[in-house]
Amino acid sequence: MRPFLRSSSLLSKLAPSLSPAAYFRSPLARTMATATTPSPVLKKPVKLACIQLASGADKAANLSHARDKCFNSPYGCDYFPAYAETLLPSPPPRDQSPLLPRPVRHGGRGEGLPHRRLDPRGGPFGPELGRPGGRGEQREKKKYYNTSLTFGPDGGLLASHRKVHLFDIDIPGKITFRESDVLSPGNKVTLVDLPDYGRIAVAICYDIRFPELATVAARKGCFALVYPGAFNTTTGPLHWRLQGQARAMDNQIYVAMCSPARDETAAYHAWGHSLIVDPMAQVLVEADEAETTVCWELDSAKIEETRKNIPLVGQRRFDVYPDISEGKVRFEE
Repeated sequence: MRPFLRSSSLLSKLAPSLSPAAYFRSPLARTMATATTPSPVLKKPVKLACIQLASGADKAANLSHARDKCFNSPYGCDYFPAYAETLLPSPPPRDQSPLLPRPVRHGGRGEGLPHRRLDPRGGPFGPELGRPGGRGEQREKKKYYNTSLTFGPDGGLLASHRKVHLFDIDIPGKITFRESDVLSPGNKVTLVDLPDYGRIAVAICYDIRFPELATVAARKGCFALVYPGAFNTTTGPLHWRLQGQARAMDNQIYVAMCSPARDETAAYHAWGHSLIVDPMAQVLVEADEAETTVCWELDSAKIEETRKNIPLVGQRRFDVYPDISEGKVRFEE
């Protein structure tokens, strides 16, 4: 009983006329989370697809195969410079980025996307070919970035995300990898306003291990976090699904993780298992390691139900710890 008595004593000083139960329902308690934002608004249901593409060492074959898909390169530091394509200025010349969607010209004619749909693209090592669910090496001033691009229905570029946290790990006897030997990091949180739907956040692979990016995105009103990524067969079975569920649970929004398919003949073996997680951290759909597509229709009701039943938004204690979304957050490079 002692911990309860201490709590009761503290509450009596803060609100002497209220019982502990009444206090936690009172305006005084709710004002402790002063920097909270309303639940993310998904304006209407949207179908999200993760395309788990098999990519090999033949770039031309990858490009041809990826015209309606995501990844256009194997994963590995040895491949980054050779497969990188110029991004800026946008759109770059056709010879530098042959498959980059071009905005539709006035009157609906031109080289834009053939269907009226959102098309986030940016290949793993050729950013013009991906989508959230794809990544790219972006070459700029002899620097290389792991980049994901998001395009609108008319082929116009909505946003680009450069991977913020580079994959530098060493697990003795299993895997050693140092992206920083070749790549440079990005320097911002990437939020994307999607016409007719709402807002999402895009980050890449190792970024998912840093919950700060997801927390900021959720508190800025995102309804989904989208992570193209290529975990390996060491960390994949341990953490891939767990990380997706953790980010969904912490922030009570949807999470999508899109991997390339596994190629046992490649130097780097991707885990695969592209998946979509709901705001209650339930895995809705998950692939195996082979080339495939998984999809699910997202709806706002699940976000609202989750946040009503477990009301974290109004229970946060920003008098005890800071709201990181209100700190010095960078949204521009």
